[in-house]
Amino acid sequence: MKNDPLPRLDSAREIRDKLLPHCRLQRGEVWNDPLGRHRVACVDATDAAEVDRLMAGRRAALAIQDPPYNLVAFQRRTIEEYLRWSERWVQVTLDRLADDSALYVWLGADQNDGFQPLPDFMIMMRRFPDARPRSLITMRNQRGYGTQKNWMAVRQELLYYVKGAPGFDVQYTDIPKTLRGYYKEVDGKLTENIERGKSGNIRAGNVWIDVQQVFYRMEENVSGCYAQKPLKSIERIVKASSSPGDLVIDFFSHSGTTLLACERLGRGCFASDVDPVYCEITIRRLELFRSRGRLGWQNGHPFEDVFTEAGETDGRRAKARKHRPQATLF
Repeated sequence: MKNDPLPRLDSAREIRDKLLPHCRLQRGEVWNDPLGRHRVACVDATDAAEVDRLMAGRRAALAIQDPPYNLVAFQRRTIEEYLRWSERWVQVTLDRLADDSALYVWLGADQNDGFQPLPDFMIMMRRFPDARPRSLITMRNQRGYGTQKNWMAVRQELLYYVKGAPGFDVQYTDIPKTLRGYYKEVDGKLTENIERGKSGNIRAGNVWIDVQQVFYRMEENVSGCYAQKPLKSIERIVKASSSPGDLVIDFFSHSGTTLLACERLGRGCFASDVDPVYCEITIRRLELFRSRGRLGWQNGHPFEDVFTEAGETDGRRAKARKHRPQATLF
């Protein structure tokens, strides 16, 4: 296994400066998939005119959004400023969804900051009557943060809203059913819940404990990305709330997981990020999958060619760093 990870690219200024000349997109530009399935744009999610360059007049069946919250490379916002910003990108998103569609939003609940932004964001969403809340999903991380004087924080929250009346395909976990009971008479025969079920495995609920947190030993890992979501979680959303051939949008593409999930599941994806580096990572991850069938770079990174040309590796620069899972937003 390679041992050449990148540090967080939102805060590593020296490395970012080296990578920017190798990014295909600059602000306002759009990359078109040569196979015609996907598009990637370097645009601001709150700017309707810029987003329209990406959408090209189309509307989507599903949006999966993972907005950043007070990250190193961005100016820290008060919760009031964050909500005003969120209100703009939510409106842009809803306007580009079909009449019957779904919206998922990954959001944190920082226990050191009044559980923000989750509670105030949920209240803000009441201003959008077209977005009807359907579920609050919790995904459990295998590792978290905390002290000996508090419960360890291992959860990530996922809000599920619908616009109109979209379809929903029930998903099942890899966890086999073991609990018998709940007897019921069906067609004159007494049956129990395992007999009546459509699967021998447990149906996915609103607490996900079967999704592995991304870390450096996993093939799908994209080092340098601070908030990468597991491919399994995104594929679960895509399969539940869209159909093959549908269009899915993601305006905070980051590590490109939504686009990769859509490529694997036969959906189109229009993805964007305001940062050219993450746009390039999104494109390179798709190209890697198509050329080599790989889901990510494990403990290597997307720009190995750049540093090879320069005769250096990031491993030398950061050889003292300990391996640890990608940071997550709370």
